[in-house]
Amino acid sequence: MHLSEITHPNQLHGLSIRQLQQIARQIRDKHLQTVAATGGHLGPGLGVVELTLGLYQTLDLDHDKVIWDVGHQAYPHKLITGRYSNFDSLRQKDGIAGYLKRGENQFDHFGAGHASTSISAALGMALARDAKGEKFKVAAIIGDGALTGGMALEAINHAGHLPKTNLLVVLNDNEMSISPNVGAIPRYLNKMRLSAPVQFFTDNLEEQFKQIPFVGESLSPEIGRIKEGMKRLAVPKVGAVFEELGFTYMGPVDGHNLEELIVTFQQAHQIPGPVLVHVATTKGKGYEIAEKDQVGYHAQNPFNLTTGKAVPSNKPKPPAYSKVFAHTLVKLAEANPKIIGITAAMATGTGLDKLQAKLPNQYIDVGIAEQHAITLAAGLACEGMRPVAAIYSTFLQRAYDQIIHDVCIQKLPVFFCLDRAGIVGADGPTHQGMYDIAYLRCIPNMVLMAPKDEAELQRMVVTGVNYTDGAIAMRFPRGNGYGVPLMEEGWEPLEIGKGEILRHGDDVLLVAYGTMVYPSMQVAEILSEHGVQATVVNARFAKPLDTELILPLAQKIGRVVTLEEGCIMGGFGTAVAEALLDADILVPVKRIGVPDILVEHAEPNESKADLALTSPQIAERVLQAFFQQQLSSVS
Repeated sequence: MHLSEITHPNQLHGLSIRQLQQIARQIRDKHLQTVAATGGHLGPGLGVVELTLGLYQTLDLDHDKVIWDVGHQAYPHKLITGRYSNFDSLRQKDGIAGYLKRGENQFDHFGAGHASTSISAALGMALARDAKGEKFKVAAIIGDGALTGGMALEAINHAGHLPKTNLLVVLNDNEMSISPNVGAIPRYLNKMRLSAPVQFFTDNLEEQFKQIPFVGESLSPEIGRIKEGMKRLAVPKVGAVFEELGFTYMGPVDGHNLEELIVTFQQAHQIPGPVLVHVATTKGKGYEIAEKDQVGYHAQNPFNLTTGKAVPSNKPKPPAYSKVFAHTLVKLAEANPKIIGITAAMATGTGLDKLQAKLPNQYIDVGIAEQHAITLAAGLACEGMRPVAAIYSTFLQRAYDQIIHDVCIQKLPVFFCLDRAGIVGADGPTHQGMYDIAYLRCIPNMVLMAPKDEAELQRMVVTGVNYTDGAIAMRFPRGNGYGVPLMEEGWEPLEIGKGEILRHGDDVLLVAYGTMVYPSMQVAEILSEHGVQATVVNARFAKPLDTELILPLAQKIGRVVTLEEGCIMGGFGTAVAEALLDADILVPVKRIGVPDILVEHAEPNESKADLALTSPQIAERVLQAFFQQQLSSVS
């Protein structure tokens, strides 16, 4: 059987080990060819090919449910659930999503782009199954990196308290999340990987006791206790931890040995209550380049399969915002030992790996644990340190209570650096940085700022590090800057709450925030071609808003347009509109940003075009709103 013929995972039933190994090779080939062409997550999926095939051969996927943690490790799952024929559209507009989506396929039982959710969701499904008197199996597949997330441990704690609830948790242990895992739990698991494999004693043990002359039958009442005692001796320390938490522990199992995996999963399905199967895998398995560089090949842009090198760009690009942020922070940290950079398992993504390499004592990786990261930062701030929490906008959502309860209520000087703010592209709704302006703006003792370019980002890093009157947050986008000149040192902090006028005009006021400043200048140029002269303000701060600058201009000009790359509801435009209303300045306001919809995966420019956020589209919207007579001349 060829992989292209598999449209339902139940077609794996009855296949021999040899046939499954052939399917595994075909999955890896298709996986590699597709990601090399489109970009995407590489290492995670390559590592779980045999795990997926082995588990799915032991389940009836017409009824049983498998919940994948995060979802970027589920490319093999997608390839055997009817998506082989259009897998080439991976992460492209209107194509296959890079994560699981309930609406994409009947076998995607739970969507996720953030880690540590699978056990909670699977337990909820298992409890619902039991309440309805149904009989299907539920399995959660979670990586060892995701196991560092508090939510996963909360779910384990709950599941272990439910001995009559059948639930299978498969721990995919490859010693990695994106970067090497940190903390006590991964260290425990590593000890386990290095120990000899352990097989549980089966009911054959009881049969062997019964064969002992004159003794076997009389020992029957004790056999259960003997088996349990011997199992305790056999289970290494980490297994005993899960056993004490109420799980039956099995493993570690070789995650690339199909025969061993199938036997283990078949046994696991027969054990009542919560069961944890510990599977040891190799991230990037089957592609030597990815196996040797598991951090670099966690995810890749399009690359050459033979060399592993990225497809070269036709023209040089300005430095990425993340790189400029990291370089500036390192320079400041060299001069100030109180600066501590904090990441939640995203050292390379945020650029803090540069801080780790240069100043390891001023760098902390907490693992996939955003809540802990923020309260840790609060504790550091209590003792006079200058914590810089570099966390993607979408991931900071996970620590919302900690931002309010532990940082802002106590007015602690924590500097939040929100990378990947705005439209991020191919990762889709779970990763779009849409909501940080709205969810942070409403919190007292919080300052919000966003740079128009990478040079202004440098000044905002200085501003954030120096600000001591509470929390301060800076959002900045994924990708490259504009190529403006950068400074190596001598940056001046910005005055809190002060914007700047970039262009003067009497017909309309464009108030832009962050990544929409340069597009607003382009909009002003287009409007000028149609006889409309715009004043352009770079707000710099969403909170406090520069009302001394904006309100008089709004009253004088009489037409206001706000521009932001984030959700309109509760966002920057709302802040401007509120300020105008509070000052009794009743002028028409047009808010331009992301409407109340989920932004699906696509190239950022494609998403912006769909949302009417390109400069020509915005200019047309302004003309439509305020200058009907000029609209007819828009080309």
